[in-house]
Order: sequence, then structure tokens, then C-alpha cells
Amino acid sequence: MMVRKLVGSTLLVSVVFVLGVSCAPTDRPVDAGSSDASQGVSSMKWSTLSGTPPIIIAHRGASGYRPEHTLAGYELAIAQGADVIEPDLVFTKDGVLVARHDRYLSTSTDVADHPEFADKKRRNPDPNGEAREDWWAEDFTLAEIKSLRARQAFPGRSTEYDGQYEIPTFDEILTLATEQAKTLNRSVGVYPETKHPDYLESIGLDFEDPMLSALRGFDAGPVYIQSFGPSILKRISGKTDAKLIQLVHEESPGSGSNIPLAEIAAYADGVGPAKAIVLPDVPILGGVDFVTRAHELGLLVHPWTFRKDQPAGPGVATISFPVDSIAAKVVKSDAEVEFYRYFAAGVDGVFTDFPDIGADLRDALADGED
Repeated sequence: MMVRKLVGSTLLVSVVFVLGVSCAPTDRPVDAGSSDASQGVSSMKWSTLSGTPPIIIAHRGASGYRPEHTLAGYELAIAQGADVIEPDLVFTKDGVLVARHDRYLSTSTDVADHPEFADKKRRNPDPNGEAREDWWAEDFTLAEIKSLRARQAFPGRSTEYDGQYEIPTFDEILTLATEQAKTLNRSVGVYPETKHPDYLESIGLDFEDPMLSALRGFDAGPVYIQSFGPSILKRISGKTDAKLIQLVHEESPGSGSNIPLAEIAAYADGVGPAKAIVLPDVPILGGVDFVTRAHELGLLVHPWTFRKDQPAGPGVATISFPVDSIAAKVVKSDAEVEFYRYFAAGVDGVFTDFPDIGADLRDALADGED
């Protein structure tokens, strides 16, 4: 693995090469730079809001390689070059923030193997949530949660590490990031997501105080707070130095962000769109691409989720780069093609289950070497 460089360098950037996209940007250069053989292939130029390379956000840790939301998965992600680790947060019954993607526990833990918890299984108490019977994090004390072990939740991925790791608290994740930052002598940020904030607030479990208190004094790296729920972001706006990111999705293909960007800019620092919103297969009306519109409003753009086992868009066998371009030198797989398309579109960061692929490609493009 290559030696990592801090993303916050002074490298000047700007490029765009969007493959097979009907609303691709047209005002950015396609060629990444000089192809003089005596000097090698020049580094990529970036079109991010800051002009620096995009950050790599470890989605639920290195969840392509370890069970999601485990200290082992976060530590591996940092070793693979992730700039920021992402814990999804839910509450225990006794009000402790722990990392789980879902409030229900059956798919990511061994809870079904614990007969002592059989009577805790019930229908989803959230009237606006998915109708399912399961075990719900907020019905378990921290001690009970700590008796469970994590499992790979994504179909088709290795289950080799199932049953080995505890469910971590948010405080434990912050401690890990701090320790890793000191050990590696580099920044390690965190990117918590508040899961189901409106429902949890309605039962007396409000994210605002415990989350902001936990983050107070954390200085190992940048902090971003994300949510699909606008209300929690609006409430904490002005109460934290963390960057606030509004997650958005499409109601239907081609409909674009479910929350207008201009509205988001009034309370947040960035937007976390589903990938299809950034580079849609169905054109979005208006003629100006999503990243350009977001950047004009001063919003960061962090799309989700990049997965080696589920790459979207054209593959490496169906595209060809100019032979003298940096892309031709370093982009070798379908997953790398997908990362490259979004890097070229100017996104400021990417959520990925495979941080090594994103970080290796980002660094190779920045360095002008393989």
C-alpha cells in the first residue's frame, strides 16, 4: 500500500471526465495535464469546492472487509487510507449512543442466537417506520448490547469475522480515532449519522446533547454530522463547529434531490446525495449539473455509496481513456472507473465500503503515478 498524504494539502485541482452521463459538466477540462514522456504523466486537477483532493469516508468502517460498525472495521479503514470514519448512531435503552446502521439488530448481530432476549422481539414501535418484527436497539441496555457480537450484514460478503466483535459506543469510536491519529501522525475525522432522530426524540432519546457533548474536545480530525432528517440539523446549526450534511435521495428516477439545494444551504454545509442524483441515468431538468449547483451555493457534495461488489455505470471494458492521460495509467477496474467518474465530476468526498480502493486511486491520481 502506498504512503498516504494528507488530503488537506495545497495541491491545486480541477478535472472532469464523466463517462456516459447525459448531464455531464462541460465547463471543466477533460485532459488531466501534460503527457510529455520525459516527465511522466501529470497529476489530476480537481474541481472540488476547496480545490483539494476529495476525502475518503469509510462507510460503516471498512465494511466491505469486516462486519460493519466495529472497532476492527474502523481501524482497518484508517489503515487503508480513509480520512474519515462514519458511525451510524442509535440509542440503547439507557441512553448510550452506539453504532448500528439500523435500530433493528437481527441482520448485523447474533441477537437471534440469544434465548435470553427472545421476549424482546416485537413489531417496530415507530408508527412511521418499516413494518417488521425484530429486536430494537432502544429496548436493550448497554450491558445487553455489549453481550451481542457483530455479523456481516451485506449479502455475498465474507462471514469470516462474524461473532468476533462487540458493538462499539460512540465514545469508544472517538477514542479509537484519537489514538489512531496520534499513532499515524495524521488527521482522522468522524462523520456520525443520526438515525431516526424524530422517532427517537419522541420517546425521550434526543441526539442533540449526548452527541454534541461527546464531540466536544474531539480534535483528531474534521467532524461532519449527517442526517436524512432536516429537523435535527436545523436544531444543532450554530451549536457546533462540525460541518452539517443533509442526506438526500430521489423520490423517483430523474426527480433529483428530495430537498432543494437552496433550502439546504440555509442550515447545512453540504449535501450527501445518492449517487444517481450526481450522475443520473435519467437527465434532470434544468441543464446545470448537481455538483455545479451545489458548489455555487457553497455546499460540499459527498455522494453514497461506492461498493466494489456493486459498481454502477460503465465498466472498464466499455470505456477508453486517452492513452497519455493519468486515468489510462491508473484506472484499471470497474470499481475504479466509478470512483473516477465522480472524482472527475468534482465531488468533495465519497462514502465507500472499500476505502482502500478509493484512497489508492485518489492518491495515484493526485501523485501522477501508479
